Amino acid sequence: MSIFIIILKLILLPTLSPLCVGIVRKVKAYMQNRRGAGIFQPYYDLWKLFHKDEVIARDASWIFYLTPFLLFGLSILLPLGIPLLGSIESLSFFGDFIITIYLLATMTFFIALSGLDVGSAFGGFGSSREMTIAALTEGTLLFSFLPIALVTHTTNVILMATTASGLPFFNYLPFVIAFMGFFIALMAETGRIPFDNPSTHLELTMIHEAMILEYSGKRLALIEWANANKFIFFIILGVNLFFPWGLSTTANLSSLLFPFILVIVKATTLIVGVAILESSMAKLRLFRLPDLLLTGFIFCVISLITVTI
Repeated sequence: MSIFIIILKLILLPTLSPLCVGIVRKVKAYMQNRRGAGIFQPYYDLWKLFHKDEVIARDASWIFYLTPFLLFGLSILLPLGIPLLGSIESLSFFGDFIITIYLLATMTFFIALSGLDVGSAFGGFGSSREMTIAALTEGTLLFSFLPIALVTHTTNVILMATTASGLPFFNYLPFVIAFMGFFIALMAETGRIPFDNPSTHLELTMIHEAMILEYSGKRLALIEWANANKFIFFIILGVNLFFPWGLSTTANLSSLLFPFILVIVKATTLIVGVAILESSMAKLRLFRLPDLLLTGFIFCVISLITVTI
């Protein structure tokens, strides 16, 4: 049964990730009194990019060629270490949250290198901004896992979630506080407002778009798809780790139906919350972003103090 769940995650999450991006865009359009594109528009965009030719700079090295495939591969492997339905999907060699953070850092490192590789001005300042934010985000992300790890006495993300699901309700206060820090890290890692605007191409504001400005065609499609996979990874991780209600502890097929429906409801709620938040505030200036990330880190420290007390 665990092999079935692993295959399900390898197929289902990359398939649904563009839909999550489409839901965010549709909700934002509704909040801004626009009709907007349909929720399936990201699928059409990927299809269009996969059928376009590529234009590659003459100065591009192997880093530029390899990065889209590396990003897409890692974005598919990342969900294997997070809980989707319960403990039956545990991978002890892959589910450690330290490994998860290192894989995320690897994705950031290579996308920054690819932005620098062709020597364009836009790629250079985009990579510089990306590494500045990443250096401040990784600490917040790491500390958001620690309160749950201390309570559950494990660093395996799936075991952390399934163990925490059996705790009394009043023990979830530190998790809620840690989730506030995790949510700020989520917005930073996925390039959402107020850290970045995924729909802009203004040179003074773009971060992620500046690094991939030289990509086109199939490689651009892989990068966009990898970003969507990363977004759904953070969504599933957030709702099932910090609010692990309803996770299954048995391998019966009948016992997996309710966790599957519940995770859809929780994930949809968080996706809509992200869209509403993006529509309710503007992008912050670059020098204000460290203050926001520091706030998320403080939330995680408060959660740690609450756990130890």
